[in-house]
Amino acid sequence: MSKQPNILILGIGNLLWADEGFGVRAVEEFHRQYDTPDNVTLMDGGTQGIYLVQHVRDADVLIVFDAVDYGLPPGTMKRVEGEEVPKFMGAKKVSLHQTGFQEVLAMAEMMNDAPTHLLLIGVQPVELEDFGGGLRPETKAQVDPAIEMALEYLSGFGITAQKRETPLSQGSTIACPIMTTEHYENERPSEELACRSGDERLILDRNWQAPSDFEGEMDALLANVPGETG
Repeated sequence: MSKQPNILILGIGNLLWADEGFGVRAVEEFHRQYDTPDNVTLMDGGTQGIYLVQHVRDADVLIVFDAVDYGLPPGTMKRVEGEEVPKFMGAKKVSLHQTGFQEVLAMAEMMNDAPTHLLLIGVQPVELEDFGGGLRPETKAQVDPAIEMALEYLSGFGITAQKRETPLSQGSTIACPIMTTEHYENERPSEELACRSGDERLILDRNWQAPSDFEGEMDALLANVPGETG
């Protein structure tokens, strides 16, 4: 009997920046809804970057959920396969985690341990500049379709994930307990208590004054850095 491929389903992104958390929420929901065979690993990769390289090297098949700037209308989902994936992970970076994951793929390739099959399921973000914000409705609506796309891809390798009769509670999934959707969405402070997109309370403070010549002040500071030469 032929050996089953090692399959890694990875969600990457930063939950703290609104739609940047799409990949993590997608893999959490996948685990909540489906039971997978022993050769399938579901992982919240967060923003770990190169620390994920060994997991990627161990995978024959890699599926990645992520928020990706495709230059498409917000909320649009797009799949990319094979050699095209690294290009989309870095052409228009949503955040630094994508630069880190590009390096992961490059390192695995350099070590001749890159996954044989690679699928990126990405969603064009609606909003990123919202510290402490959750997924926007258009982005959240793509979580289940993204999971369906991953299931269809897995079926091509003879892999079937069983739908759970009762989805796991959020506290029983791979989600970090303090960052489950329910906890994160319902217990964070309001915008009035904790401004999430730039705090005008600081800007309106009479003791704060914007630099009159920001670039000039930066040049002056850099000119006085010890060891630096012009």
